[in-house]
Amino acid sequence: MSLFSARLRVRTTTSLAIAILALTAAESAFADEPQEIVVTAQKRQERLIDVPLAVTAVTAETLSRQQVNDTTSLIRAVPSLSFQQGAGSQSSGFRIRGVGSQLFSLGVEASVSVVVDGVPAARQTQGFADLADIERIEVLRGPQGTLFGRNATAGVINIVTARPTDSLTGNFEATVAEKDEYRAKGSISGPLTDRLRGRISGFYNNVGGYIYNVATRRDVNGYESWGLRGKLDWAATDNLKLLLSTDFRKSNALCCQSVTVALATPDVIALTRPVVASPNNRRIIDDTDSFNNDKQATVALEANLDLGRATLTSITAYQSYKNNANNAVDRINNPVPVYTGGNAWFNQNGGTIDLRQISQELRLSSKGSSDLNYVVGAYYSNVRVDRDFLRRIASCAAGTLGQVCATPAIASVSAFAHNEGESIAAFGQADYRLVGGLKLIAGLRFQHETTSVTGTRTSPAIAGDATVPGFGSVSGRRAVSGDALTGKVGLQYEFSRNAQAYASYTRGYKGYGFNTEPATNFATQDPVRPEHVNAYEIGFKGRTVDNLLNLSVAAFLSDYTDLQVLASSGNPAVPGFIQTNAGTARTKGVEVEGQLNPLAGISVNFGLTYADSRFSTNGLSCPLQFQATATRPAIAPCVGAAGGSAGLQNVEDGRLPYAPKWRILVTPRVEHELTASGLLGFVQASVSYQSWQTFSLEQDPLLAQKGYALVDASAGVRSKDKGYSLTLFVRNLFDQNYYSSMAHTSLLATATNASDLTAYVNKDSNRYFGATFGYAF
Repeated sequence: MSLFSARLRVRTTTSLAIAILALTAAESAFADEPQEIVVTAQKRQERLIDVPLAVTAVTAETLSRQQVNDTTSLIRAVPSLSFQQGAGSQSSGFRIRGVGSQLFSLGVEASVSVVVDGVPAARQTQGFADLADIERIEVLRGPQGTLFGRNATAGVINIVTARPTDSLTGNFEATVAEKDEYRAKGSISGPLTDRLRGRISGFYNNVGGYIYNVATRRDVNGYESWGLRGKLDWAATDNLKLLLSTDFRKSNALCCQSVTVALATPDVIALTRPVVASPNNRRIIDDTDSFNNDKQATVALEANLDLGRATLTSITAYQSYKNNANNAVDRINNPVPVYTGGNAWFNQNGGTIDLRQISQELRLSSKGSSDLNYVVGAYYSNVRVDRDFLRRIASCAAGTLGQVCATPAIASVSAFAHNEGESIAAFGQADYRLVGGLKLIAGLRFQHETTSVTGTRTSPAIAGDATVPGFGSVSGRRAVSGDALTGKVGLQYEFSRNAQAYASYTRGYKGYGFNTEPATNFATQDPVRPEHVNAYEIGFKGRTVDNLLNLSVAAFLSDYTDLQVLASSGNPAVPGFIQTNAGTARTKGVEVEGQLNPLAGISVNFGLTYADSRFSTNGLSCPLQFQATATRPAIAPCVGAAGGSAGLQNVEDGRLPYAPKWRILVTPRVEHELTASGLLGFVQASVSYQSWQTFSLEQDPLLAQKGYALVDASAGVRSKDKGYSLTLFVRNLFDQNYYSSMAHTSLLATATNASDLTAYVNKDSNRYFGATFGYAF
């Protein structure tokens, strides 16, 4: 189908939906208005139905009903959101509409911004956290740089936590599930004086592993975490309110180890016995368990000054994030070097992260609804990140498979990098009623940024070791600065209070980035160029009589240039990647979200995303299996493999990884009153489907996954209002196996044994049962 015909089809379908629902909305008499969802997607309070952009609002009730316990589980509630699992929090990332972070260096910002109570995370490694005491989560789709800054070229996950209350309230929730999963969280809130309110909340999670390590005789890929949050809300005067928030959280995880799902090489099979590779394998054999431990503290002060027609808001925040992680690479039981024909020992491969950020936002926003509504402001951020890393590898020149090396050759490299970035921006966005229900929307953001990396790489890092090939000692400092002007323009038409349509154009930007990892030549590296996006969106939001149907439809087209990506640089036996810019990328498609309420006590939430996400670029490494022959006729020529060097390819119209074309969610729920006292019984199912996807930027046909569907179900009882609740649930009812990521095994990885594959699996890749008890007052 041509782009023109695809656009015509989208426009025709959307226009028909707009016409039908607009007519219904215009003719309907709304006797009873439904409970409104209020969001801050445009940095001022608005009804969700009034916001002229694609945004999904997930309430605390929805999070609880669908057992969404952390940010990575949000994909179960938002069809346009996907998640890439890596070896740890630093190498994992979110994607919206198929686009997200392809670079995982600490000198590069994320494409999907995670914002908590108005404070953006400085790096994507901070965005993976447990959820507790949440009011709602807003997922803003498409570039949001005008109001949210340079690290939002794909979208924003805006997390709003619960505020202190005027009366005494509290809640508690505990979950027990199979595979040693235990969770508890709670909060208490209320007035402390006539003008001071407080809230304190906390959580504790102990989630057992679901992959068995034969060598260490314990389950891995589990974690233990806890956190506390405190808030004080002080009405200093009649028109000045101050909110002080403190948040601390800590997590220790035996994460993240992949399992072998396919092995064909006899030597690898022999070295990994008794583990048997298979699509459903959940066992590994590794003398060292990988780990990922982090802790984060945030202190923020929000001040709101009521000026009558407008509110002046200030948010001052300090963030501290620390991480210590190590990813064992060889994946065999070799506490001492043994002969493998490749790496004899490769267990030390990690280091620490120490991040600090100071940010300040000041904005003025209009109140109420008038012909002119606006938000104007300024933002400042200073981020400092220290990255410390050590890699140590042993090899044997000769020997007998699996036998201890007589004289192993050990090479090591260490790196220390200090990344500092400063950003200052001025922004504004307004909507103005031109005539009747027609509004003009316009916004601009000017930002100036500077970023630098000062680093030293030392090899050998340990006395007596050899130099890791290609990782010689080097040191230096590189810096860059730049300006950017981005913005938004659009039209919105309000058919009635309960139906509106909009069309918009947005220009987005993500700034320069440096590499901080050991492969970096700190003396000569050039930054990745800024990423730009031109995005177009048309949409409709409406609801029918008595809230029978709520519907949102959006069609989108986003063109990216200089997409910042991480590309394989050859043989993964010695992991090597380069950060670079892809030539162009495009994502286009349609989204439908809504809720159907046919009868009292019956509801059906649904969502559909079709996103065709593609890119073109030159000079990528070929998939491993094609490098020996230097040919790849099915997809693209693979050239430059002569002499055993990594082959290169030019990809035209390739599929972006972790970006299925189709994602569909349907969640029906039935509630019925069981007793006259108001006790309710409920049954809920959640069906999610996603189509084929690739896990490889290099378009590797072996690293792909067919479409699959997951079914979750729950049943229980709850009080009609506040009180007790009990939920019994099952995840992955039909035991559907699936992977969250795939790769070629790094043990003896060559072009001739590329069919040896590993995969990351989630806990719910297998069926498990659990129960949740709750109480609220």
